[in-house]
Amino acid sequence: MSSNTDRIKRFLIEEFLPDVTPDELADDHDLLSDGVIDSLGVLKLIAWVEDHFALPVDDTDLDPNNFRSVTAIDAFITQRRTTADAATATVGG
Repeated sequence: MSSNTDRIKRFLIEEFLPDVTPDELADDHDLLSDGVIDSLGVLKLIAWVEDHFALPVDDTDLDPNNFRSVTAIDAFITQRRTTADAATATVGG
């Protein structure tokens, strides 16, 4: 589990699940099919990821599966950081 998980859960709870505690929100809970997040909520989540993790989210990243659960969001952030680090190393190297 990544250190981002707690930050992701806090955001989701503050914005979408005010009556839920972090312990009650399972990392693999399907936020989309359960109706916790709708299409506007996904946009809000994407804006938050871009802002808080300083990661650009490209059009090709807009797959709903990237934002379906805490685990999926964390994996997306980790993958984007790896890709961004590799691109920076290539440009800087």
